[in-house]
Amino acid sequence: MQSIDGDTAVITGASAGIGEATARVLAREGVDLVLGARRLEQLEALAAELREEGVAATPVETDVTEREQVDALVETAIEEHGALHALVNNAGIGLEGDVESLSDEEYHTMMDVNTDGMFYAARAALPHLRETEGTLVFVASFAGQYPRPANPIYAATKWWTRGFAHSLEGQVGGDGVGISVVNPTEVRTEFGSERGAPSEERYDPGEVTEPSAIAEGIRFALQQEGVDTVSELNLYRKDKFGHF
Repeated sequence: MQSIDGDTAVITGASAGIGEATARVLAREGVDLVLGARRLEQLEALAAELREEGVAATPVETDVTEREQVDALVETAIEEHGALHALVNNAGIGLEGDVESLSDEEYHTMMDVNTDGMFYAARAALPHLRETEGTLVFVASFAGQYPRPANPIYAATKWWTRGFAHSLEGQVGGDGVGISVVNPTEVRTEFGSERGAPSEERYDPGEVTEPSAIAEGIRFALQQEGVDTVSELNLYRKDKFGHF
């Protein structure tokens, strides 16, 4: 696999969970980082830690549902580092509930973050990834491969993510851009905190996947060499299919 030391990556949803873990893993590989999320204070604290690893880390307050903010996030990478080698399209939200009780606001929140946000970031990054023959990683979900009765809208957004990513792979793969989809099952993060206890509280350590494992999968995708790309990587807990 190729070295990514000295590369530049943008990560959305970088203030916690998979995004934060990915920032830490990539920093250890020598990747300079531009970190996007809504919670600037958390981003600034993370960036300060990562600079101690010897890499550049720039926090950028970013709401991925706002196109101008996403464009500014990507442009920060170009202005500060002159190139972009990777985008980790990670920001996402899930609000569980029956379809008939889901409000318009909750529906649009999931659609805006999980689909529009993915699109805005991909569109902004692609011209720069063509120049470097870089990689765009989409963090999708097991819910985008199999039915999720507890949350059909969230599942639909992740099916969209996978469909968009693979179709984009067909469109830009010939230009040397790698497109990778990473599908976790349950991960111990803040996910679910909008409507109750987050998964990091609902599951004990070792019960489900840790964010660091997903981050290592993302690193693996970014280190593919030459003409190869990790088209799709499933990182499930071992007993996941025992639920069927």
